[in-house]
Amino acid sequence: MVLSIMSDKREIRAGEELGDSANDVHDRGDFEKYEVARPDNVDFPDHISEMSSAADNAPLSRQVSLARTKSRRSNVMTKVASRLTTHSIKDPGPPPDGGFRAWLQCFCGWLAICNTWGFALSFGAFQTYFAETLPESPSTISWIGSTQACLIFLVGAFSGRALDAGLFRPTVFIGILIQLFGIFTMSVSKHYWQLLITQGILTGIGGGLFFCPAMGLMSTYFLKKRGMALGIATTGNSAGGMIYPVIVRQLLPKIGFGWTVRVLGLLNFVTLAFCVVFMKPRLPPRKSGPIVEWTAVKDVPYVLFVVGCCFLMAPIYFSFFYIASFARDVVGLPYTQSLNLVIILNGIGIPARILPGFIADRFAGPLNVFIPIITVNFVLLWAWLGVRNVGGFYAFTVVYGIFAAGFQSLFPTCVGSLSTDLSKAGTRLGMAFSTISFAALVGGPIGGAILQADHRSYRGPIIWAATSTMIGTAMVAGSRVSKKGWKLNVRC
Repeated sequence: MVLSIMSDKREIRAGEELGDSANDVHDRGDFEKYEVARPDNVDFPDHISEMSSAADNAPLSRQVSLARTKSRRSNVMTKVASRLTTHSIKDPGPPPDGGFRAWLQCFCGWLAICNTWGFALSFGAFQTYFAETLPESPSTISWIGSTQACLIFLVGAFSGRALDAGLFRPTVFIGILIQLFGIFTMSVSKHYWQLLITQGILTGIGGGLFFCPAMGLMSTYFLKKRGMALGIATTGNSAGGMIYPVIVRQLLPKIGFGWTVRVLGLLNFVTLAFCVVFMKPRLPPRKSGPIVEWTAVKDVPYVLFVVGCCFLMAPIYFSFFYIASFARDVVGLPYTQSLNLVIILNGIGIPARILPGFIADRFAGPLNVFIPIITVNFVLLWAWLGVRNVGGFYAFTVVYGIFAAGFQSLFPTCVGSLSTDLSKAGTRLGMAFSTISFAALVGGPIGGAILQADHRSYRGPIIWAATSTMIGTAMVAGSRVSKKGWKLNVRC
């Protein structure tokens, strides 16, 4: 029977012309294989044997018709199975762009940033305390905070891909556990190397693991309001930078370092547990892009911008780490009052993180707003050389905090604007974060080393910070010129 079907190709081609699809031909082949593979020595029930015998003795056209009927039944079952499999993952539809669940994710993202970057930018409060209690130089102590900031950047550049791979919950859960372990072991640390491991390495890795996936998840709930939602969430940076120093200032003199840090750990535990419970991925897993996009290294505007931001980032961390020390050593404020400067420096950044993005979206474009902000930054750093009294230093801290926050909030937006292919924007942003993480790593220690070499005179490190910011500003301006030319009225 099978040989007669295979030899009579003309009748089969005629059947195909009458409406057989490619799937029918494929299924007929499967039918033929089944017939060949059917063993002859198996005893089937009588009624099945009779049906099979009748089919074998039927004319060739009848046999082809039977094969076609079975093939169509197979196609129907295949389509049903495919439909069931496809609909087992619900189509999420467009982002809700608001509503209770979306804004709940925004709040969870705010908590995640508050407990990562808020904690990291509060290191100025610990820098001053460690300088008084540890037999280490200011430059050496700075490695604790700079390592923490570097690892949040560096690990976050890769952990964001966990959301795409469908590993959001385990990645976030592991990151939170590592951060909590780092904080609670920090509370019993007595030596420099112990603090470097616990506060620097463990909290940096843990924060990097859950910070970026949380932000990526939040952005999937918004489309038209995404910029506003991200701006609101990033204010957690400044809020954490106020909350942590306030707790340290109030509790450290009363209950000591160990229990103060345990209170910070309890705050982390409660708020991050809230995130674990209520953060819910909206999209099904999808394939991520490459880790490195090599054509970016040939993109002159992108390279100039990222390298320029390395020169800008290092002085930012020097100023955040040493502002309380300057208030104590130069202005003459006691330790508890010097922490007020850390609180102001971070707190004033809350409105400053939202307004530049709004202006960039509505009117000028991110680079056209970014360049004036960093220009004011280097002017302020030169002005820092003349600050010697309490009132002047408070004024400097307020103004500098506004423009430093503007730099931090617009950086990722500018990277996105320099990516003409939006499918590669995420990869390029991850590459930029990885690069500037090393600037965050060395900023505080370089400033501290210059401070120590200059016999604890802040003139040397401030001049270095201002000069580095000038170089970075020139490179970012060069990025803008290479992208859009010298015309100032062009959106960029």
